[in-house]
Amino acid sequence: MTKHTILYDTDPGIDDALALLFLARHPDIALAGITSVFGNAGIDTTTTNALYLASRFAPDVPVARGAAAPLQQPAPEPIAHIHGNDALGDVERIGRVDKQTDGRAAHRFIVDTVRANPGEITLLAVGPMTNLALALKEDPEIATLVREVVVMGGAFGFHGTLGNATPAAEANMHADPHAADIVFGAPWKMSIVGLDVTHETVMTTAFLASLRDEAGAAGRFVWDVSRFYERFHAHGGMSRGIYAHDYSAAAFVVARELYTTRRGPVRVLTEGIATGLTIQKPLSMPETAPDWDTRPACDVCIGVDADAVLDLFARTLSN
Repeated sequence: MTKHTILYDTDPGIDDALALLFLARHPDIALAGITSVFGNAGIDTTTTNALYLASRFAPDVPVARGAAAPLQQPAPEPIAHIHGNDALGDVERIGRVDKQTDGRAAHRFIVDTVRANPGEITLLAVGPMTNLALALKEDPEIATLVREVVVMGGAFGFHGTLGNATPAAEANMHADPHAADIVFGAPWKMSIVGLDVTHETVMTTAFLASLRDEAGAAGRFVWDVSRFYERFHAHGGMSRGIYAHDYSAAAFVVARELYTTRRGPVRVLTEGIATGLTIQKPLSMPETAPDWDTRPACDVCIGVDADAVLDLFARTLSN
């Protein structure tokens, strides 16, 4: 029996692709749709990648094209040095892509899907939050109808973790800080899986090689696309392997017992040199902070059993 019905909002992206493989293969997950957004590449590329990944690994799942730019600033430049020119590691693509996008814009697709399945949909967002903010603008009542929103983004300073787009900001928050602040302020159940735990969850070269050898076509795909990503991490001083960013948010949905969280409202800075900085006021903090106190509490991940999270990925792909 399906325990989690997920609408996956993504900017594929190598780590986005790994998360999609997990979502498509986990027995407790049903994918209700995939929505693309700008981020790791422009919207044409991320939508093409979403269609390719869905065609290959989730052929019955609809794909809707999403936002091409942030709410209030120009679209960022593609980050080809991280994900490759095609944002999927520039590997040879296997199979035909005959899937077409849904005729609706992603934010409209989100609204319609949530309305059709009240209380059932988990929104899993692993790119800039623009589609979610636009959905809230069109239909604010969906905040009362979703089951939960789980976001990969932000950094809160645990384990010495700072930003990865700037010294202050994680990439998804930096790409559209206005959208992120809107999403974190909406009255829905919100969980945030940020760099504080994704930097603790490293898929080593040996781990990736074992998937290549033991997890069939999915494992070989993970190995192939991760080669470019691993070279980028190596240039940044990481020993061997890749951070499991977007997969960590997917794992949280089905195995939140593997994470430690701290509760409290979250704000995102929208201007200045620290644009995209995420700041939580813990519920345990007694001092008054008007810019936080009127907003709903979010669960922010501050700790993780990384070995168990990685084992979950390996078991899911191998099965």
